[in-house]
Amino acid sequence: MSSPPSEHRLTSIERRASGALAAVFGLRMLGLFLIMPVIAIYGRSYPDYTPVLVGLAIGAYGLTQALLQIPLGMLSDRIGRRPVIVGGLVVFAIGSLVAAAADTLTGVVIGRALQGTGAIAAAILALAADVTRDSQRPKVMALIGMCIGLSFAIALVLGPLLGQYIGLSGLFAFTAVSAVAGILVLLIAVPEVKARSAKGDVLPLRGELKSLLTHGQLARLNAGVFVLHCILTAFFVVVPVQLVAGGLAAQQHAWLYLPALLASFALMIPMLIRAEKKRQQPFYFRVAIVLLITAVAIIGFIPAHWLYLVAAIVVFFTGFNFLEANLPSSLTRFAPAGRKGSASGIYATAQFSGAFVGGLSGGLMLQYFGLMGIGIFCVVLLLCWFLITAGMQPPPQWKNLSFTLHTLKHEQVEQLAAALAEVNGVEEVRIVPAEQTAYLKVHKTDYNEQAIKAQLAPYQNNQ
Repeated sequence: MSSPPSEHRLTSIERRASGALAAVFGLRMLGLFLIMPVIAIYGRSYPDYTPVLVGLAIGAYGLTQALLQIPLGMLSDRIGRRPVIVGGLVVFAIGSLVAAAADTLTGVVIGRALQGTGAIAAAILALAADVTRDSQRPKVMALIGMCIGLSFAIALVLGPLLGQYIGLSGLFAFTAVSAVAGILVLLIAVPEVKARSAKGDVLPLRGELKSLLTHGQLARLNAGVFVLHCILTAFFVVVPVQLVAGGLAAQQHAWLYLPALLASFALMIPMLIRAEKKRQQPFYFRVAIVLLITAVAIIGFIPAHWLYLVAAIVVFFTGFNFLEANLPSSLTRFAPAGRKGSASGIYATAQFSGAFVGGLSGGLMLQYFGLMGIGIFCVVLLLCWFLITAGMQPPPQWKNLSFTLHTLKHEQVEQLAAALAEVNGVEEVRIVPAEQTAYLKVHKTDYNEQAIKAQLAPYQNNQ
């Protein structure tokens, strides 16, 4: 038995695939984030403007995303991740064009909802888990999370800069282009990988969802991502307006957001490294939640001044980026093998439900209770999240094995993956024909080494 070739480093296939998937996710999220820093300001030019419609324009995509994440996540378990991702990006581009053509804020809301029907987050996260070993998965998920954060940074700069020249319609047209770019990156840069789980990829719908929904650790992660994205969309119902009230014109916002976000990355990365190295994820989750509470309190309860608001944005995104990186990483490690698509579907449903609830609630609170109402709403949600982190555990650890194979035909890949998946103690099987390598995730102390060797013997060069 050979040890993994580079247990502490990504392989060339993993680097290429994870970078490409992070780019696809980032391009798509860029399209969703691009209007967030400007809609609260430029939305006032529509004839049917209300704070509630602004909130819906920010969060409407979340409702349709939430409705479709589980079906499309499970569909990706059955027909493959690629068809689901490509189809979702096409629908996203269509929704962007609908919003670009709208002459009312209601029309923008409809376009945003249509954007959300391209619900591919679960399929992308599951594909990222498929193409990486368990030991390297935290790095890959952190990369995806950081790309989401980077897409924030780019959107927060491009939104105000482009918005003053091309308006909201032009920004939506730009998002359609970003979706097409995502399709090209996926098809060109993400390699084909054959993955098979120990229990198979398909279970009856009812039994599968029940087991995943009642999983204690997964439930905490799902509740957490709901709150995180609820706070995010409520946050941007008021932040651009607060910045204007604090003395910064809309055109200046771009040059405030970028350094603030870069500073947040610099503060977040040491937290990320220490949490993983020391297996202290629950503790740092709580630290990040406290950072979010602090930021919301500054924005909601202190009179607007640009200096305080910049500090709050740095603190907010330090906590947000840490959680955005760690939540999906923990999810894929707690999720049963072969259920990553379905578990990610539940997770993404919670995530986008939070985005919808946050946008709608932020608009309602602002319209009827003012800024103080949004502040209280967000702080209460974050305190509830802090409480449910009690009982949270570090993600489980597995042992990873790799084996060099001779060149396999397609039918041999399927046959070998199925045979290895049946061996006692094997949690996950990944065969990468391009590397002539089989990767196994096994229970650290309870797996049948001799049975694995016997299944592999006919496919190894030295046999």
